[in-house]
Amino acid sequence: MNERKEVVLPGEFLAEKEGRRVGFGAYFEENKVFAKVLGIPRIDENEISVIPFAGVYIPRIGDKIIGTITSVEISGWMVDINSPYVAFLPLAEGVREFVDTSRTDISEFFDAGDTIFCTISKVTKNKTIQVSMGDMGNRKLYGGVTIGVNPNKIPRIIGKGGSMISIIKERTNCEIYTGRNGIVWLRGENKAKAIGAIKIVEKESHTTGLTEKIEKLLSE
Repeated sequence: MNERKEVVLPGEFLAEKEGRRVGFGAYFEENKVFAKVLGIPRIDENEISVIPFAGVYIPRIGDKIIGTITSVEISGWMVDINSPYVAFLPLAEGVREFVDTSRTDISEFFDAGDTIFCTISKVTKNKTIQVSMGDMGNRKLYGGVTIGVNPNKIPRIIGKGGSMISIIKERTNCEIYTGRNGIVWLRGENKAKAIGAIKIVEKESHTTGLTEKIEKLLSE
């Protein structure tokens, strides 16, 4: 296991890759792995990664999140959930009807690069994460764009009873999904204006009079 110092800086050398997977918060050049973010390194025989200090999303059962399909497996899909941990979407949790995998290419349902609105359904002690499409409202998100925000600011972006996000949706005529993992998906006429408003809420979430400021901004 990792015996390096507790904190690494962006660009700092972590270890030789040596066939290991390069996970969240790290990148590699040739066979050397470096830190991408300020954080705590995790190095073992299978993976090299860095858990960032700020804005990291730790999955919790029941969280509604936005993920990206990264690969199609025999019995499901691997999903990037903007976390140090990759999630798995089992076939039975992704598709309601029976699927004969010997005759069906499951990429017909979800393929690498697809964006999904899903639910964290399982989190084990070893941080094996499973997601599900079974809850009402879960769906594949077509087109649109995604932006990243601090996961801790998502409740403020949504607002009490959904008040803040409703204002942004109505004033920009955009369809917007917010994930507790700090990913926001948008599609509509005034995406740039909606993104600008969301970024202001993220930056000034601690200030008073924020709702009025956003209403004024979006009325201009």
